[in-house]
Amino acid sequence: KLNNYDGSPKRKKRNQNEKTFGEYAKEWLNIKRVTTKQSTYNEYIRLLNRNILPTLGEMGATEIDRSTLQNFLLTYVDKGTLRTAHKLFLILRCIFDMIADDYNISSPMKKVVVPNYQSKSGTAFTYDEEKQLVKHCLANLKKDTAHALLVLLYAGLRRSELASLKVIDGIWLECETSKERMGKNVVKRKIPFTPMMKKVLPFIDFKKAKNVNLNTLQTTMKRLFPQHHSHELRHTFISRCKESGVTGEVVSIWAGHSLTGTITTTVYTHYSDEFYLKEAQKV
Repeated sequence: KLNNYDGSPKRKKRNQNEKTFGEYAKEWLNIKRVTTKQSTYNEYIRLLNRNILPTLGEMGATEIDRSTLQNFLLTYVDKGTLRTAHKLFLILRCIFDMIADDYNISSPMKKVVVPNYQSKSGTAFTYDEEKQLVKHCLANLKKDTAHALLVLLYAGLRRSELASLKVIDGIWLECETSKERMGKNVVKRKIPFTPMMKKVLPFIDFKKAKNVNLNTLQTTMKRLFPQHHSHELRHTFISRCKESGVTGEVVSIWAGHSLTGTITTTVYTHYSDEFYLKEAQKV
């Protein structure tokens, strides 16, 4: 029997009533459409349409075996696109969990592996880089990007939060925290103007910062600082606050991070505006 065995896997034939992988992918996307941010949902669509569905879309849901999936992902590993391989791995694992539940079978993704991928965490700007950036912005105030970069640097916003920017009483910046998942109430947060920000405040046009083209913002940052990306301005704001001695929990609140720890921290602590303004004076 071993001598007569040709070594090729015997793939299960698709039952006519069986759904295709593409149909399950569509069902999974419908769930994600109402449970994730629009930008995340758009990324799922892009990865499925561009990478996954052209290969697996028409195949039967239970027809796809571990070997097929492993080889599919290894093509991206071999090309050196490890980040894409990991994104595809996570999507496939979620969809095959649905398929496994429906057909009462073990998920073929259970034994599929991809090499470890370490994402770049980013770094704060040095003081010299910070001065260089501010100097560039003040010399280019006709451009929306200059105003947006100053806001990101001195308020620690995410790029996507610029569109919800609002000035309150001349002493606060308010924005909607973009990290919130769909289905939850919109969370607004306030960041006080620190002494550092007040130095450039007369030059900032918040309307221009609010309406900046995010792609142009990214391009400008890469041209000025090829070794940095715009999210690292957020790293810089958080680092400067902590270097100045601002209470850690307060920095997390200003940055729109979820607080971790005891229930005393996460539920019962409510800092006053006066305390926030006092802490901001340290920066």
